Amino acid sequence: MKDAFSQRFADYVVTHPWRIFLLSIVVIMFTASGARFLEFTNDYRVFFSEDNPELKAFEAMQDIYTKTDNVLFVVEPENGDVFSKKTLDVIEQLTDQSWQIPYSTRVDSITNFQHTIAQDDDLQVSDLVENALESTDNELAYVRYVALNEPLLVNRLVSQQAHVTGVNITIQLPGKTLTEVPEVANFARQIAAEIEATHPEHKIHITGLAMMNNAFGESSQNDMQTLVPIMFLTIIVVLGVLLRSVSAVLGVVIMISSTIMFAMGGMGWLDWKLTAATAGIPTILMTMAVADTVHLLVTFLHNMRSGETRIEAMKDSLRINLQPIFITSITTAIGFLSMNFSDVPPFHDLGNVVAIGVMFAFVLSVTLLPALMMILPIRVKATKQKDGHAMMRLSDFVIANQKLLLWGMGLLGIAIISFVPQNRLDDQFVEYFDETVDFRQATEFSNDNLAGIYTLQYSLNQGESGGVSDPAFLQSVESFSQWLRTQDEVMHVQSITDTFKRLNKNMHNDDPAQYRLPESRELAAQYLLLYELSLPYGLDLNDQIDIDKAQTRINITLTNLHTEEMLAMENRVSSWLSENEQQVNFTVASPNLMFAHIGKRNVSSMLIGTTIALIIISFILVIALRSTRIGLISLAPNLIPAGMAFGLWGMTVGMVGMSLSVVAGMTLGIVVDDTVHFLSKYLRARREKGLDAEQAVSYAFNTVGIALWVTSLVLVLGFFVLGQSHFALNADLGAMAAITIAVALIMDFLFLPPLLMNLEENKHAQ
Repeated sequence: MKDAFSQRFADYVVTHPWRIFLLSIVVIMFTASGARFLEFTNDYRVFFSEDNPELKAFEAMQDIYTKTDNVLFVVEPENGDVFSKKTLDVIEQLTDQSWQIPYSTRVDSITNFQHTIAQDDDLQVSDLVENALESTDNELAYVRYVALNEPLLVNRLVSQQAHVTGVNITIQLPGKTLTEVPEVANFARQIAAEIEATHPEHKIHITGLAMMNNAFGESSQNDMQTLVPIMFLTIIVVLGVLLRSVSAVLGVVIMISSTIMFAMGGMGWLDWKLTAATAGIPTILMTMAVADTVHLLVTFLHNMRSGETRIEAMKDSLRINLQPIFITSITTAIGFLSMNFSDVPPFHDLGNVVAIGVMFAFVLSVTLLPALMMILPIRVKATKQKDGHAMMRLSDFVIANQKLLLWGMGLLGIAIISFVPQNRLDDQFVEYFDETVDFRQATEFSNDNLAGIYTLQYSLNQGESGGVSDPAFLQSVESFSQWLRTQDEVMHVQSITDTFKRLNKNMHNDDPAQYRLPESRELAAQYLLLYELSLPYGLDLNDQIDIDKAQTRINITLTNLHTEEMLAMENRVSSWLSENEQQVNFTVASPNLMFAHIGKRNVSSMLIGTTIALIIISFILVIALRSTRIGLISLAPNLIPAGMAFGLWGMTVGMVGMSLSVVAGMTLGIVVDDTVHFLSKYLRARREKGLDAEQAVSYAFNTVGIALWVTSLVLVLGFFVLGQSHFALNADLGAMAAITIAVALIMDFLFLPPLLMNLEENKHAQ
């Protein structure tokens, strides 16, 4: 009954090619028109779901205090001295111009630092530097002394060696358009370029969270502009060499283009946003779409070279390949759909769009592609030469050495899998970008010379209005701040207690002995009020104190920490607070902390998703192959490759980030493809031709071996191209997928056949 349906379907397709072609074009063009709705978002928050606890904590803190999205200019003077007239003049210019950056709400630098001194009974507040070019040597020496002894500046806006300095711009994006981040980045770059042009003795490095957001977008767009053409060219060259038919290659290119247009158009109709993690969809779809077409075309061209007419050749190819292509498409789609278990929403979109594309590619491969082969001119010379000499030799080798290969490949697999524990969860979102990306270069320079962008933000709550002026609370904040400064990972601590101590000294005639916290709540409140009234617009204390003055934020700048180090740091700091300042309520948040938690959580969630995908795929294989025994046998070559790939990764790299957590589930559906095609030919030989196990293995090698080699080669090359991405989430995913698929092909050729022959032999021996 199944073959009867395949035959009727094949008859219809090859006899109505123009009808199918025109209908396909209408469907494709209508769906592709949705691409006009596609928008790209480069906000790092898209990596977190709305109910993500760390995101909720971060947004809650952002609602209380000034936003922490920023642009940081790091100025590197050629002479290595920040406190020269020229450099201070540059900082003054840069500070003034930075206010013009779109959506800027605050600019901080050593020149506009609000320096306080006592003047009789009054408090005088003014910029630390004014008109730098007119400063005397004594004034420059004073500025140096103040800046290098001010806790709020050292290792935040000026280095201890005074060889670099920073200008930090706080950005508050309205979130109304997707062009806001590029606007900020482009304006900042323009300012830096103008300063460097007029002051060539100064180098300006640009980093900050806003620049990180922009780097997400730029890296993704660069990938789409470079990787997609490279992949297209790769496919054309590989298929041209292996298929030796211009029309066949043209048909594949048309089908691939149609698949991508349909999937991306559908994404637009569904109002799903493009992100850095989904920018690789076209490359993945190109790779996936080719897999189905190769099996159909290899059989079709083989039949024509054997002397069959074009119609007969395509009918036979459709009849033989319809079921295995359908099964492999379903299992591949299920593998990608398992990405919905990820805690990273863009991975949901990636999995869903590719799954949609894979199923549409299946439809096109059994409709549009055969129709094109009926329409396009094809010249294939009939030949009596036997196909697959290499595959015949390989099958003879496997059959002759089946015992050795069974035990050898099995033990090799176990040995490599034993290295899986060598992998450790390790992410650094700065390292999501490779060394060629300007943002990473600038960020690493800043981290090595001034301050990093890895932070922890603690909000300490006294519990009552005006409570930040309570001496006991201030002492708790001070103790916490001083303890933090003893930690090796901490580069800088921004604490309101440093301001209170400075004000107390100022109001005692600048007596250094009075650099300490005020003794009474009333006195602290008066100092704070007097200081705030003297601050200019845009330089208030909203970045450190809430509007009700009930809580304060401690900003902790850290060295570049990896995932486990960040989580350990958070645990250590929070434990210290809980043990030593039990009367203080606190919350903690930061973008770095969000990425650290989601990386760890994603591994657990994807284990569940991969397990469910495995169960569903196994059930499908048992039904499709009509054999529980063969279905269970197929699990070995399907599961072992992922384990071996992670083992090889553990041997060579050893760091598993957020992207690699989805690879096992994603590739599970892909590696099943080769197994299904091999087993379908093996079972056809056993059931329809009455061949024994060894003969059936030889038949499978000779009929489908070349197609498996070609499809695997294209898949490996496709994911290898994705592995060249400048964005680590895509690069790691591509590299691991390529390794997994390559290992899967080796196991399907050298382990599955010996396993089949051994088990089938034992079966008949019983």
